[in-house]
Amino acid sequence: MLKIPRIWTGPAEAVLYITFILFIIGTVNVFSASFVLAGQLLDDSYFFLKRHLISFAIGMVGLIIATRPDYRKLNRLSGLLAVMTLGMLIAVHFTGVDANGARRWLNLGIKFQPSEIAKLASIIVAASYLGPRIDRKRKISLLSLPVIFIGIMGVLILKQPDMGTAVIVVGLCLILYVLAGLPKQQLYLLYGGGAAVLAYFSYAAAYRMDRITAWLDPWEHQQGIGYQTVQSLLAIGSGGLSGTGLGMGASKFYYLPESHTDFAFAVLCQEWGFFGALLVLVLMGLLACYGGQIARRTPDGFGKILAIGVTLLVAGQAVINIGMVSGLLPVVGVPLPFISFGGTSLIVNLVAMGILINIGRRSARSAVPMDELSEPEPSEKPEKRLKLVQRLKDRR
Repeated sequence: MLKIPRIWTGPAEAVLYITFILFIIGTVNVFSASFVLAGQLLDDSYFFLKRHLISFAIGMVGLIIATRPDYRKLNRLSGLLAVMTLGMLIAVHFTGVDANGARRWLNLGIKFQPSEIAKLASIIVAASYLGPRIDRKRKISLLSLPVIFIGIMGVLILKQPDMGTAVIVVGLCLILYVLAGLPKQQLYLLYGGGAAVLAYFSYAAAYRMDRITAWLDPWEHQQGIGYQTVQSLLAIGSGGLSGTGLGMGASKFYYLPESHTDFAFAVLCQEWGFFGALLVLVLMGLLACYGGQIARRTPDGFGKILAIGVTLLVAGQAVINIGMVSGLLPVVGVPLPFISFGGTSLIVNLVAMGILINIGRRSARSAVPMDELSEPEPSEKPEKRLKLVQRLKDRR
């Protein structure tokens, strides 16, 4: 019987290969979407591409490091990580770099965005609290130190202002609490309070109200607050099935603002067409499925919550960004992982995938089917033991 060769040997390897494929697609798209802007404003058409590749190199070092030690060591470092992240977010408000009306960056010789680091830090902090309680079957409560830490992070990010990132940081933490088994009474409180807070902050600033108005009817405001959404929809629609061809899209010629960052997916749809967009959607879906598979196979609570968290981090941002670009959600300024240009975002996502790969590999090594551990018959003991030893070696 003809056997179909396997592309990868397990979910951890699948995550690694899918990440590389998405990065390659993103690199091509970043260059295509940015070379006009970079050439005219910075006199270097390769400016954003070079920065993208430098960020990838740093992120790959982070990914490799993240795959090496036992991921459970992150549990002991969660407190230090929370304090350092809070310190950076506070520093942004005093010494941060302003750009486009927001103060979100620190410049310590290298400019980076602490709020992107907070996304991963919040997951690790939440997992450090939830994991041991899952293992010991102890009660989970919203009145806990991680929720306080992450709530402060959310407020600091909201004041930058960056509501999209604040929603991701706080929302991810709360979703993990729900999945870990939050009591029903606190669950109702969370739903009601969360909806009220989200509604309040959505209408607390004039520019957020404008975004909601533009989302409800962008064509009515296509010359004003709905311009970006309309141009994004036009770019997506003009791509057809096979696209206009690489580098041939018109939206990057100053028609679509942020065409290489938050709205990079619209450029991809225009130049790669429906099939290119479908490829990205399938890859993101596979990444989420394999991440869920790793989480399901992980024996300890900390690793399980951590795997769910980093999977939701990438998948959730993808859903929000694609929904925003296609007009299904208001514009919130969330990048598409591995596709949008953004140095800190790319580095953090690569490190997150390194952690997920680490969890997947260690879970596979420790997972031995129960029938293999059962006592063999006396006549078959030597052969069965040899087979078991060989299989354990293969797993390592």
